Amino acid sequence: MQQTVTNKLSLWACIFCMAVMGYSGFIYYPRWNKIGSEAVIAYDVSGYYWYLPSIFIYHDIKQQGFKDKIFDRYSPTPDFQQGYKLPDGNYVMKYSAGMAVMYLPFFTAAHLLAGVAGYPRDGFSVPYELAIQLGGFLIALLGFWNLRKLLLKFYEDKVVAMALLLLLLGTNYLNYSVIDAGMSHTWLFTIYVFVLLNTIHLHETFKLKYAIRVGLLIGLATLARPTEAIGCLLPLLWGMEGLSPAAVKKQLLLLFRHFRVLVVAIGCAAVVVSIQFIYWRYASGHWIVYSYGDQHLYFKSPNFYDYTFSYNTGWLRYTPMMFFAFLGLIPFFINGKNKVAIISFFLINYYIICCWSIWWYGGRAMIQSYPVLIFPIASLLQVVLSRKWLVAVCTPVFLFCIYINVWYLHQCHKGGLYDNTNMTGEYFWRVIGRWHVPESYALLKDKTELYEGEQADKKLLWQTDFESDTTVAIVKNAIGGLRSLELDTSTHFGIERRFACPPPHSQWLEATADVRTTNREGNTWAMTQFLITTYEGGKKQKSNMIRVHRIMMDNETKNLSIFMNVEGEHFDSVAVGFWNGGNRCITWFDNIKVYGFNEHGKR
Repeated sequence: MQQTVTNKLSLWACIFCMAVMGYSGFIYYPRWNKIGSEAVIAYDVSGYYWYLPSIFIYHDIKQQGFKDKIFDRYSPTPDFQQGYKLPDGNYVMKYSAGMAVMYLPFFTAAHLLAGVAGYPRDGFSVPYELAIQLGGFLIALLGFWNLRKLLLKFYEDKVVAMALLLLLLGTNYLNYSVIDAGMSHTWLFTIYVFVLLNTIHLHETFKLKYAIRVGLLIGLATLARPTEAIGCLLPLLWGMEGLSPAAVKKQLLLLFRHFRVLVVAIGCAAVVVSIQFIYWRYASGHWIVYSYGDQHLYFKSPNFYDYTFSYNTGWLRYTPMMFFAFLGLIPFFINGKNKVAIISFFLINYYIICCWSIWWYGGRAMIQSYPVLIFPIASLLQVVLSRKWLVAVCTPVFLFCIYINVWYLHQCHKGGLYDNTNMTGEYFWRVIGRWHVPESYALLKDKTELYEGEQADKKLLWQTDFESDTTVAIVKNAIGGLRSLELDTSTHFGIERRFACPPPHSQWLEATADVRTTNREGNTWAMTQFLITTYEGGKKQKSNMIRVHRIMMDNETKNLSIFMNVEGEHFDSVAVGFWNGGNRCITWFDNIKVYGFNEHGKR
């Protein structure tokens, strides 16, 4: 272990990081004063938390008779996702109870102060929101401060300082440590810091107090998130530097010699985890209840690529700094300490997370393992900081990763360019790292293409203003003339207008339309669609689509375009289509035109 006399650089780096955390969570984006789904106690957090008001305020953990009143006032989720309904009509909480246990001191303080401050003592008013966010922030500070102490046991001061800065500024830990501080990840991050610190002391002394601490901490992590049971790998494998038969035998003999300590740790973990089984037995009559519905771990088909690189929520796509955790495995394997424990936990945890069926929950699931992943990162930094040319090469890369992380954080909360359910490759590469983009880029979230260059050889292929189309009714709010194609709740089906378009063809097609809508539909899947499709011999060849409400406001009229690259495509007819996704808006289309054009200078 590294012995240092002064560690001022890492100390100042730690203080700076804590200041950034405080600014981010309480000035830049204070969730505690938000409402609805943006509040602290919303979505997953409300599910973790629901135990507390159910037990201590409403005394109704089974029937949940109070939930409608809470939803009418606070709307933490669109519907009651916090509980799983049993066949007998009672509910069990979807999430296990670990986070509620950790929230309890802060909930208690809020409940005592709410009445004094004149707020409703209902579990969801401002004092409760503030208490959970402040609690997460304090837990984050505790974990980050002690992470520095942990790293200083193995790495020199400048390496630790750099590792702390890169972790906070360059990864999604910044967001979940203070903005989304109610989520489980920063709390579990801190638990793992203390698991590692106490594991070190346990293997140095094998005193019972350290076994008790390790057992309680791993038990609490497991109670919060059952897959965190793999945390037991750290104390069990600590000290191993290889997997040779001799190394395995040595570790087994070590554990056998301290069997009593091992049993105490297991017993402490079991006591904490038993809280969940007792609750299940009380609420349902069964010792085990699976409350996640059709969500499962699929160990035979892990979603490595989607979880890691998807455009929607890919961990490394939006947190590229963590590429260095994988790269750092090389120097860590050569020079690191406790290699088997660190690398085994890293890879097995990553595998389990990728096995979860709803992989699109994103890179946040890796955050609690960052106290472990920071070891290979620090090992890599140790190599980088020892060579000036590596510093020169890596510094711009580190700064780029920090820039992307800050961009991502801002776009998630204020910028609006990130949309976790609708990102596509075309849209991602147009907006990544940019703060302002043309409005039309939002249409790239759909199956479409966008041409931004100069158009050459442009020619009109077909047009209609519907005035002579007797299949289209005369409408009161026509965009122009007497007739506009009107889509409402009765026209959920698709409407298409097809025309002959024999070769030779242009490189691109562009369909334009004047569009007006009464309201902007917020549900992506219900948005009205404008389509262009090519056919050959009556068989569909290619189709592009835009959802017009992505860039339409209430009672607004716009001229919208949809593009299609048809270079090398074979077709004899083209169709423009219109489809109402089942929304309650009324949308009108008029003055439809289809053009063919070439890319300037290409032909």
